Amino acid sequence: MAAILEVKDLCKTYITNKRQNNVLRNVSFSVDEGEMVAVMGPSGSGKSTLLYTVSGMDGMTAGEVEFVGRDISRMKPRELARVRLNEMGFIFQQMYMLKNLSVLDNILLPARQSKAGRLSPKQKLERAKELMRRLGIIEIADNDINEVSGGQLQRACICRSMINHPKMIFADEPTGALNRASSDEVMKELCAINADGTTVMLVTHDAKVAAKCSRVLYIVDGNIQGEFRQSGSDDRQRERALNNWLLEMGF
Repeated sequence: MAAILEVKDLCKTYITNKRQNNVLRNVSFSVDEGEMVAVMGPSGSGKSTLLYTVSGMDGMTAGEVEFVGRDISRMKPRELARVRLNEMGFIFQQMYMLKNLSVLDNILLPARQSKAGRLSPKQKLERAKELMRRLGIIEIADNDINEVSGGQLQRACICRSMINHPKMIFADEPTGALNRASSDEVMKELCAINADGTTVMLVTHDAKVAAKCSRVLYIVDGNIQGEFRQSGSDDRQRERALNNWLLEMGF
């Protein structure tokens, strides 16, 4: 398969109190279309910074990031914003939603902002409802965001990430704030979306979550130290094999 994301010699440096902090150091990897890739590593290793940088949410200090063959480091802010809105989806541990909007209207918001395609407002509304039915939350469409459970709200965030038919979804600890049952539900939906062809890259500290992915990248001190490719379909076997590899990596 062709690569949807290619990262070459990516560096990210912060200056704090006149001291240089190299968070990412010459990181290179690629993600193929249809892959589901997890990024793991110790706290402070640069996992989230990597996700934010390769998705264009944060600027890079050096290197190249090609998304669907285009170098996002060379894009002007408005062009990059259009790419993020129309071709990428985002899910976060903190479920950022506007308190003055219903769950449905929060899901619809990116579609209403997008000028790509020729969908009518009615078609966009139907798309949002279709996604909510698919993820089993249509009954909370008119609820305020403080009237639903964490698992329901995260599934609503998945709906929002899918509303503009993204080529790739970026997720930062999408199950980190959930209990195990809700986490399993959210991962089931992400796996289903991936099985339908959407590429997914997620950051997680949870081996049970990462075991659902086809590949795991392990990052330490801003460098990718290794990668693990999953095999087999048995969840317990995959999780066991991944845990053994993570122990070898010092996780």
